[in-house]
Amino acid sequence: MFSSTFSEQQQKDLSERLISFLSRYKHISDSYIIEFFSENLWDTLPEGWQKALSDLTTPQIADLLLDNKIKSRIYPSVWPLSLLALRATAHTLAFPRTFSDHYVVEEDTVGPVKPEEFLSNSSQSALLAHIFRKHVKPKKQHEIRKLGMLVKQLCDQTQCSNVVDVGSGQGHLTRFLSFGLGLDVTGIEADPNLVSMASKFDGQLLLTLAKENQRTGTSPLLAIGPAPQHVLGWVNPRATWEVFVQQLGKREKESESYPSSVAPCKKRQRVSVSGQGHEVESRLVCGSQHSCTEECCAKADAKQPVSLLVQSVGVTTEPLLNQPCNKDIFKETPLGLASRNECELTSTSTPEEVHSFTQRTKSSDFVLTGLHACGDLSATLLRHFVNCPHVQGITSVACCYMKITTKENPNPPGLVSFPLSDTSEEVSQSDYGYPMSEWVRGLPGHELSYKAREGACHAMEDYLQRLREESGLLKTHCYRATLETIIRAERPHLCRAGIQTIKKAHTLSFSEYARLGLPRVGLPADLPFDQVCVERMLEQQGRVVVYFSLALLLAPVVETLVLLDRTLFLQERGFQSRLVPLFDPALSPRNFVLVAVKPKADGEEIH
Repeated sequence: MFSSTFSEQQQKDLSERLISFLSRYKHISDSYIIEFFSENLWDTLPEGWQKALSDLTTPQIADLLLDNKIKSRIYPSVWPLSLLALRATAHTLAFPRTFSDHYVVEEDTVGPVKPEEFLSNSSQSALLAHIFRKHVKPKKQHEIRKLGMLVKQLCDQTQCSNVVDVGSGQGHLTRFLSFGLGLDVTGIEADPNLVSMASKFDGQLLLTLAKENQRTGTSPLLAIGPAPQHVLGWVNPRATWEVFVQQLGKREKESESYPSSVAPCKKRQRVSVSGQGHEVESRLVCGSQHSCTEECCAKADAKQPVSLLVQSVGVTTEPLLNQPCNKDIFKETPLGLASRNECELTSTSTPEEVHSFTQRTKSSDFVLTGLHACGDLSATLLRHFVNCPHVQGITSVACCYMKITTKENPNPPGLVSFPLSDTSEEVSQSDYGYPMSEWVRGLPGHELSYKAREGACHAMEDYLQRLREESGLLKTHCYRATLETIIRAERPHLCRAGIQTIKKAHTLSFSEYARLGLPRVGLPADLPFDQVCVERMLEQQGRVVVYFSLALLLAPVVETLVLLDRTLFLQERGFQSRLVPLFDPALSPRNFVLVAVKPKADGEEIH
């Protein structure tokens, strides 16, 4: 399941076809829908396309253009062959996002069907113990269960029980891996607030566990591993793997250098966990601040030749409920915090700290995982997998492709912490997040614009549902494109100014929408505009939806190129990998996990 069925040459051929296809339709993937009127985007389409697409209903757009599962299509008019070729090629080239799990289809259901795990309660996964569902939304419940079981399989295959979770956030995945699957987990996170919350939630879990043991004598956990180690630090994409391992070995004492305004609360809880004749204690650092993060959001064909590269994986889905608690493998582990300043520089680390991580875990080897590691972070983890002899396997789930650094855009909007500089002589092309492989880097036209990569983060499944439901939410793109013309008429230099989300914009009249949006770009709320001209633009909402759908059709192809580049990067360095559509794309649009494992030193195959 962990070896690619695509040869290196087949991957190279596919990358050439992807780049050739995307280059042909670059004017669509690079366009901004808010400029639909100001840049006359509709007129950039061939006349035959305009005629075929202009009068489609939104359910027709879904069935005839975007949904690759439709078997029989009924066209209201004859479509140009070039338009049919665009749709067929986009569906064929994109990696299939098929999700192999149990579904229950209800009668008269519009939109995605429910995964069976959420059938009885749409907010609570029936396949995840209740202690892992607290503070966790359904999307994240689904992700940590599926990815956690895959990581456990990888650990079993590599005979490695140590896991490093990079970008661990509030620790939802680390808790499931540690307390649910018995693994020894270190999480590293750059946000001190999230690290503090992770420690706090660890304590809450242990308190719940202690209470249930006292009441029933049993635990909802299948296995309990060492309490997770939480490390505060920013993973520098240009640092060596040695620096990364040093970060993992940082201990709790270094957190004292943090200002009191950001340091976690030092209140400690002692939790006695008893049962089956054993009693152990765990010390916890209790956090006092709360923060929350969200991931960004594509779709492809399940029956095309490229499916050879994408493999579904079956994982155990037995509920972890009312299982006997194995206390023998639970041990006291203080949850340490590392200083950001000391994590980033090798000169501040003592020689002893280089080995502290391996001493704590009693093994030098570990498996890397990153659940929706943002931007360059996913690329950095792959480089550490390749270069670090201690990393035996990796599961990488990427997101936020628009934050990836490129030679053309080394400092994209939204990039935080130590961005690469295009004027630095120290930066080589291999330091960027895309392209990673030498092969793709050498292909003419491989460049992907910020807008193309941003489009690859959209959720195809969600938009398909809006189209089929003829949702009022579809009007928001037309509203924003209309507002753009008003803004530019007043201030021509103000292009694509950010006005952020206007809550429930689809329930507002355009006048109300403009009144709320104009002040956000420094214009008066009562700025007069031509009502007749605005009405003419609003009548073209259908065309706006069609154009956005054309761009969305290309989004999975862009994502495929980014992910294929990463598999080629690994292939060039002698490592086989597999892309697994692990999550339900309706719940988690960025549902691909890149899995790779190192062969044993003696060359023996890992089964």
